[in-house]
Amino acid sequence: MKPKYRPLYIVMSAAIVLFIIFFERNVGFASFTEEMFINGCMNMVMPGAAYYCEPQKLNNDTVFDELLKTTVPVSAMLPKNNDDYIMLADNSCDYNENNADTDKAGEIMQDTTVTKDAKTDGNTGQNGSTDISAGIKQESKNTDNSTQVSAAISKKDITGTVYSRAELSDYGFVHNHFYIITSVTDLTENMLRPAEFIDKNLSIDKSDGKPKILIFHTHSQEGFTDTVDGDASTTIVGVGDYLTELLVNKYGYNVIHDTTVYDYVDGKLDRSKAYTYAENGIARILEENPTIEVVIDLHRDGVADTTHLVTEVDGKSMAKVMFFNGLSYSKVNGDIAYLYNPYRDDNLAMSLQMQLLGEAYYPGFLRRIYINAYRYCLHERGRSMLIEAGAQTNTFEEVKNAMEPLADILDKMLSGEKVIGD
Repeated sequence: MKPKYRPLYIVMSAAIVLFIIFFERNVGFASFTEEMFINGCMNMVMPGAAYYCEPQKLNNDTVFDELLKTTVPVSAMLPKNNDDYIMLADNSCDYNENNADTDKAGEIMQDTTVTKDAKTDGNTGQNGSTDISAGIKQESKNTDNSTQVSAAISKKDITGTVYSRAELSDYGFVHNHFYIITSVTDLTENMLRPAEFIDKNLSIDKSDGKPKILIFHTHSQEGFTDTVDGDASTTIVGVGDYLTELLVNKYGYNVIHDTTVYDYVDGKLDRSKAYTYAENGIARILEENPTIEVVIDLHRDGVADTTHLVTEVDGKSMAKVMFFNGLSYSKVNGDIAYLYNPYRDDNLAMSLQMQLLGEAYYPGFLRRIYINAYRYCLHERGRSMLIEAGAQTNTFEEVKNAMEPLADILDKMLSGEKVIGD
């Protein structure tokens, strides 16, 4: 080594040592390896899988995180179009393309909203014009579910877990027990205020007989293992039909089930703008029906083909259900202004209250609440939910059966019931 280069080598060696110490203390080689390589490889093969297995642990922001936040703009992390990344709502590996006949290409989607009044068992079709030129008219075979509705599961006795007020007032406890959080966002202590959320009054008055609940499907083409091509009644739309019947005929709500196709464009499955189309469609419905207080976007999840989300309630096999919240929040840069949601607190309170009711009355039925960074269509009403019922590996009957405890949980929450221990 030439003497004149010795100081340079010493400085470089010291810099390398300092960098290694800094990296290990603030990032960690183990977590870096897991995040960049293990989870990275998993997500290349099966998007979202890394976040379904383990809940996100509480993490304090490191110096590296803070440096990243100040140097990387949110536009570098998140696309500016709300639909370019919105498919993360389902993390789907395999969507069924129903109604994909080429001779239907170019057909204009028709509004097939169905209003169900608590005073009648019949459907009243409302076919009208729409400003969304995408997809096709959904055709569904009429199914008589009256016998099944009358015998639907509804529990009065608590057989599961009831958490104490002390536990439910603890941010860390609630954060780690009830949520799965993607790496692009964070459910911070300022956002998740469980002591406030568990006491929030989300009950509604259904006595006036006016529409109170809207059910729709941003991804109406989602099907199951036994879905019949061209028959919407065997897709997630058919599941929505049964949920509507339960809420109307068993629990006495006036429900609008919007069966409009938002994810089928020019005869082909296309989800690139589905949330934009759905947002426009439900905004019109809400304008025409201002008494609606509850908005539910009903989906089925997309999982690995080897995963079967199933449980048993009172001897009946059914799919598991997951509640889903969008935060409009980036872990890198904070709130996403162009996806503002004025009802985020109410959204979070609703899913948490329903999760607690589900764990108390139907242990094993609910998966953890899934948290992602974006808004979806959860900003139109305070009582808005995105629900993932089963997955593509379930049968239609399994997912349909799951609507019975789901309807019961929803009714309990909307009736003001709370399950909080001493």
